[in-house]
Amino acid sequence: MTDTTTGRAKASRATASKADTAEAFTAEERAAIKERAAEVRASKGRAGKTGKADGTSEVLAKIAEMAEPDRSMAGRIHEVITSTAPELAPRLWYGMPAYAKDGKVVCFFQDAQKFKARYSTLGFNDPATLDDGDMWPTAFAVTKVTTAVEKRIAALVRQAVG
Repeated sequence: MTDTTTGRAKASRATASKADTAEAFTAEERAAIKERAAEVRASKGRAGKTGKADGTSEVLAKIAEMAEPDRSMAGRIHEVITSTAPELAPRLWYGMPAYAKDGKVVCFFQDAQKFKARYSTLGFNDPATLDDGDMWPTAFAVTKVTTAVEKRIAALVRQAVG
């Protein structure tokens, strides 16, 4: 095998790997990954200046970009979360409104249109203390934010932050 052949084989593997990655993620997922990379770069700059990154304005701007009914639901959910657990810091996470404690995302809102889903989702990550036996839900479909839904979200957030 010559260096030229080896070079072609490496290039072929690299091309195949890129193609596999492109097929593994939808366009929406690839966009979310790019958004996350931009968020990490932006937060490093913000945190370096103030010592603490506050993403409230970014979260509100992202909510404002959403189409209805996701915009209204995300706005109400933002209000419920921030009033129930003011210790959670709003930030963007993969281009979605999220709420973190000690730098770790506890919960997030995913609008239905972001991934062309049937419903929006309120999700909770590992730092959320929703543990209930050997199995418990970590994501909830949201189609409408009613008073009852707001109360349920507030209870989940209170439990999540412990």
